Amino acid sequence: MSHGDLPETPRIGFCGIGKMGEPMAWRLLAAGHALRVWNRSSAKLAQLEAHGAVVDESPRQLAEHSDVAMLCLGDADAVEDVVFGAEGLARAVNAPRFLIDHSTIAPMQARHFAQRWHEMTGGAWIDAPVSGGTAGAAAGTLAIFCGGGAPEIAAVEPLLRAYASRVTRMGASGAGQATKLANQAIVVTTIAGIAEACVLAQRAGIDAASMPAALGGGWADSVLLQTLLPRMLTPPSNPSGTIRTMLKDLDAVAELAHESHAPLRAVGEVRKLLQEAVEQGLGEEDISQIVRVLLKQSMREM
Repeated sequence: MSHGDLPETPRIGFCGIGKMGEPMAWRLLAAGHALRVWNRSSAKLAQLEAHGAVVDESPRQLAEHSDVAMLCLGDADAVEDVVFGAEGLARAVNAPRFLIDHSTIAPMQARHFAQRWHEMTGGAWIDAPVSGGTAGAAAGTLAIFCGGGAPEIAAVEPLLRAYASRVTRMGASGAGQATKLANQAIVVTTIAGIAEACVLAQRAGIDAASMPAALGGGWADSVLLQTLLPRMLTPPSNPSGTIRTMLKDLDAVAELAHESHAPLRAVGEVRKLLQEAVEQGLGEEDISQIVRVLLKQSMREM
């Protein structure tokens, strides 16, 4: 495939209008792209339809009218069903030339799906997980890590720029997912460190709410500190990312670490913390709420 394989005004189909997919879809519409959408639940589609998106009844129908299909789904099982199921994208007579998967799945799964997609459709699969959260999607500042062929990634990059400020090819198929899992290892260990620091400050009699400003500009400062420490003190009503989702990502990190013979001691300890949070009924809470597990433990030890 080459740049010429993508029309000057490509038709885009987006599957998975969830917490991340919805703001990404809005950014595509705002950029003037012709957009078709599909989601298991139709509740979030009415507003997009009112602003020009075409709602399809199945991924297969969406694929028939799309040059590029984009996915933002919960896990590998959902990806496999939406793409290869009875009414999946791959069943279309005229399947999209490019499939861009923004879901977070294991690199081995991405490579398997890419090969299967190419065998069934002749098209290119780009694994393109994202980082930046719902706020980054809405602001158009996501970072995207891509795995796949260089010409194919270059061809679709202008589309990705609707919601991303950074698009980087990390290597062949699966490399984007491997990068995302390394990203998640950094993110989750940092969040756990912030949670422990929050509890430490509170137990030491410090006003933890003053810490983001006090630490701003220092080595401990980060987007995560500024964003999540306030949420630890005042839980958000609408989670930007749940504990259960992060635990799912860490399971994929652990799988990749095993395949790569890479010891991940810190990540392993944080995974135990997330698992404990899920067991305490906090699975659907914002990731910041792992602090409640630590607070509960600190109360037992007093």
